[in-house]
Amino acid sequence: MIDFGALLEALLLQTGLMSMSFGNIIMILVGGVMLYLGIIKKYEPFLLVGIGLSCIVANIPGSGLVEEGGLFHYAYQGVESLILPPLIFLGVGAMTDFGPMIANPSLVILGAAAHLGIFVALIMAKLMGFSLAEACSIGIIGGADGPMAIYTTVQLAPHLLPQISVAAYSYMALMPLIQPPVMRLLTTKSERKIIMKQPRYVSRLEKIVFPVVMIIIVNLFLPPVAPLITMLMFGNLIRECLLLDRMAETISTPFLNIITLVLTIAIGSTMSADTFLTSQTLLIIFLGLVSFVFGTASGVVCARIMNKISGGKINPLIGSAGIASVPIAARVSHKVGQEENRNNFLIMHAMGPNLAGVFGTAISGGIMLALLGQ
Repeated sequence: MIDFGALLEALLLQTGLMSMSFGNIIMILVGGVMLYLGIIKKYEPFLLVGIGLSCIVANIPGSGLVEEGGLFHYAYQGVESLILPPLIFLGVGAMTDFGPMIANPSLVILGAAAHLGIFVALIMAKLMGFSLAEACSIGIIGGADGPMAIYTTVQLAPHLLPQISVAAYSYMALMPLIQPPVMRLLTTKSERKIIMKQPRYVSRLEKIVFPVVMIIIVNLFLPPVAPLITMLMFGNLIRECLLLDRMAETISTPFLNIITLVLTIAIGSTMSADTFLTSQTLLIIFLGLVSFVFGTASGVVCARIMNKISGGKINPLIGSAGIASVPIAARVSHKVGQEENRNNFLIMHAMGPNLAGVFGTAISGGIMLALLGQ
């Protein structure tokens, strides 16, 4: 006679249900929240959909995708071996116009000011018991530059790569939620209504010379981060020379989409319960939030000072764009400005400090790697 009880038990043992823990359930819910924020609330679905879905898969026991030899496992190898971050920079360079930064170089100051959060989080992490290398990796989250955070962490604190990469990309995606309250708190209504004058025209020659000069400078003076900035400038040169239009379009759209998809899947696949549900992870996530808030605040305060010096010509909202997430931070500055004045178009002005923030994060990461890297 067939023992149906034993047969049912054998079938259940072959599923992931018997191995699922309470922690797995929590992380599946976290992945679900990310999908909700990305799809329903539309907070950077480009990032949150891939991270959220792969987080859910990573917490279903027995999934062949995340185990060694699985697709998600190999995607993570691209992150760990530092292949994907430079390729992301290549695509970003091909889609980015550096004209606003070249047109108004004084706004580069905002890219530096908005990086105060990196050093606030670094100091706090060190005081909380993290090693200096770990604290530097945690601090770089505040630069809002996912590839740079990965690049720095792999070389300084590889054991923290899952937590730091998830924190960096999650906060990048949630910038439209995190930054506006800080921006409104530190500015007046009249300041948010300021309309800035059109930036000067930037010639094609300037746009071609700029990436070449930057490649030379970075490779000479910041070799630890040269691979990232070189690929960023290479992508931009392909865009600006106007002779490789099909290549520029491919790199900036389908190629970048594919690389971003692989990267977000790789990051989300590290969010298993046994890795994430620890006090250390909670501290890193908290410090990442602190670095974002302080970075946004310091950028806005610096822009307010510049506005006073200029006689009211600079909208302080663009200071928050000094955080390096291109073009998310610039879009947030523009959106908050338009809420106060529908005729206010800050996107091009905000792109100046936003792009400067990329170099600010690179300089910060380069100094850390030069002093502490192996």
